[in-house]
Amino acid sequence: MKLAERMVGIGTETAFEAAARARALEAQGRDIIHLEIGEPDFDTPENIREAAKRALDDGYTHYGPPLGQPRLRGAIAHDASMRKRFPVDPANVVVTPGAKPIMYYAILALIEPGDEVIYPDPGFPIYESMTRFAGGTPVPVALREENDFRMDPAEIRAAVTPRTKLIIFNSPHNPTGSVLTEAEIRAIADVALENDITVLADEIYARGIYEGEHHSIAALPEMAERTIVLDGFSKAYAMTGWRLGYAILPSSLVEPFSKLIINSVSCTSSFEQIAAVEALTGPQDSVEQMVQEFRARRALIVDGLNAIPGFRCRMPAGAFYVFPNVAGTGMNGSELADKLLYDGGVCVLSGTAFGKVGVDHIRISYANSRENLSRALERIAEVVSKTPAAAPA
Repeated sequence: MKLAERMVGIGTETAFEAAARARALEAQGRDIIHLEIGEPDFDTPENIREAAKRALDDGYTHYGPPLGQPRLRGAIAHDASMRKRFPVDPANVVVTPGAKPIMYYAILALIEPGDEVIYPDPGFPIYESMTRFAGGTPVPVALREENDFRMDPAEIRAAVTPRTKLIIFNSPHNPTGSVLTEAEIRAIADVALENDITVLADEIYARGIYEGEHHSIAALPEMAERTIVLDGFSKAYAMTGWRLGYAILPSSLVEPFSKLIINSVSCTSSFEQIAAVEALTGPQDSVEQMVQEFRARRALIVDGLNAIPGFRCRMPAGAFYVFPNVAGTGMNGSELADKLLYDGGVCVLSGTAFGKVGVDHIRISYANSRENLSRALERIAEVVSKTPAAAPA
């Protein structure tokens, strides 16, 4: 069967491939510590699970409105208006099965063949993949270690051309844990406004910030009407398996998104949306508890990695990832990731899974227990100790 040419450019998410290799080793009896998947290791809070059960009994087992259940759209609008600090109308809220469809729909709705999309490198791999799939031209902007991996507005400005139609940024950031400052977000907004460019603001990790606070670009003057805000329930409420995301859209994009939803997934699971209402309106203690636990794990993993010869690890300001530079081990990120998996029983991701800038890095998710993180650090140190470091340049 001959595949369509468009399939040549579509990528994947390496974390799932790495997890499959790790599970294959586990099937052979190996003990593997999983630090590859960006998934909270906590269970979904009980009040949310119970709300889902009640919704099933209450008959939320049928098709729902394509744009989402009105109760959930209203709850999202209220929550976002408070947390993101700009007025959100429920009519501008769209609910999707996971947050990835929002990226896909945004790019399909806005990007013509040859149009350019600016995105971070390293960055979530689906940004580039979906841009290529839609016929657009991905334009990476390097995130530099010396800038704590924050996207530099000056470099964004330098990357803009007459073909630039979309700027994508993610704060807090996957894979580095960086968080943009308010001044940097204002500067990105200036670039968008001056050049009439739409922005896709990936805010999926907005509840997971350790220093400072989250700033939504849509709260800035004139930005709500040109910003697609992406968010969801997977990270904050440990609901990855539920597949619930949402977008806050400019009014002009609501109908195009509706058509894309109808043509692809019809709607999002009804009973899960009722549970998501409980997530937003019920007790928030579990969110704060998860953030505090991630804070403790962050200190453990950063201190532990910086004690290993050849590692250099910055302290992330948000999310639950570290992106250490491992060039001092004499290996690049891909080589070390393979060695850690097969020789050490620790599954991490190569930095190049997120772009070319990550060649000397690995990504570690510290969404695992402190006990397992300590065991992983011991194994990493042992593997590195048996590997001769590269000779000084």
